[in-house]
Amino acid sequence: MKSIYDYLIIGGGIVGLATAMILGRRFPAARIALLEKEVDLSLHQTGRNSGVIHSGIYYKPGSFKAGFARAGTKSMVEFCRDHGIPHNVCGKVIVATRYSELPILQNLLDRGVQNGLPVARITAEEVRDIEPYVSCLAGVKVPTTGITDYSLVSRKIGELFVAGGGMIEFGCEVNSFKTGISVQTVETSNGDYQGRFVINCAGLYSDRVARIAGVDPEARIVPFRGEYFELVPEKRHLVNTLIYPVPNPDFPFLGVHFTKMIDGSVHAGPNAVLALKREGYHKSDFNLRDFTETMAFPGFWKLISRNLGEGLKEMHRSFFKSAFVHSLQQLIPEIRSEDLVPCKAGVRAQALLANGKLVDDFLIVKGDRALHVCNAPSPAATAALEIGKSIVDQVA
Repeated sequence: MKSIYDYLIIGGGIVGLATAMILGRRFPAARIALLEKEVDLSLHQTGRNSGVIHSGIYYKPGSFKAGFARAGTKSMVEFCRDHGIPHNVCGKVIVATRYSELPILQNLLDRGVQNGLPVARITAEEVRDIEPYVSCLAGVKVPTTGITDYSLVSRKIGELFVAGGGMIEFGCEVNSFKTGISVQTVETSNGDYQGRFVINCAGLYSDRVARIAGVDPEARIVPFRGEYFELVPEKRHLVNTLIYPVPNPDFPFLGVHFTKMIDGSVHAGPNAVLALKREGYHKSDFNLRDFTETMAFPGFWKLISRNLGEGLKEMHRSFFKSAFVHSLQQLIPEIRSEDLVPCKAGVRAQALLANGKLVDDFLIVKGDRALHVCNAPSPAATAALEIGKSIVDQVA
């Protein structure tokens, strides 16, 4: 049995790390440990993130996501600047390539204005002043969008947490909880840890950890793999910043787009296909328990029935590179198949309700001397510091 901690944080992704760091700053005398099942920090959603510092243009005004994104854009840029982490507030353009998309583009502009963003409608010519190779009818300029490397951000947050007296324990996969009179005992693959308060930031496994702790989040994590290609170096000049299509309002993902990464490379994607394993980064990855849980969940089949057409398109893009290339050519006609090489995929932990509706905002569930972060969708990386503050406020 390890020492008794005042706080235990489960999960070494960027949200768990930010929560741990801020908790340590708020309560400097507290004993705090972060438990991570892997051998290093941020190896999953955070480490496979696109690196975008999101502005918040897509999110419903008044939602947690909108507020977190707006504040997170500022605090994340400040954090990167203060600690010498590479970043670039390069802006992005969202472009309409069909006349039917123009009303949706206007709706996005209106939403951005409602969210307090300095967005602007621009003509096709003005889009080409920013992105010369884009073909479109019109666009929206979002100047506060940026890029960084969230693995570097996470590493720095971890260093600051430990420097402040915190502990990070690796190889700690959670197996069970035991609730005592004054402490929670978290049984892990690296021994038992006792804490007076537990914060679950387990990402892809957050719902499972919550249920182990005796809490029903009323949602199930369904993993969606996002597959990317990368432009070969001699074609990187085709993209200067970030180029997004107008998203389908009836589909919960943003569509394939171009992202200029902080290292100068350009990623194209992602599509969104069901992963057969919660950490299923390859098409062949399969886990019987993860697959069975998804197939047995009624909400999954209701989601599929509502989005069958778009879902089939995503699968088609996954198995046929030509379809992926065709989608990208709607934005940049000069793109050819030989310009693209595969790069690493990510998996999005999407919380889904039994009625088939996606949990569209952050979902934080209270337990017995515990908080469970059961849905932290994009812009979670952008807003990690703000989410951490909110969680610590609830704990306090």
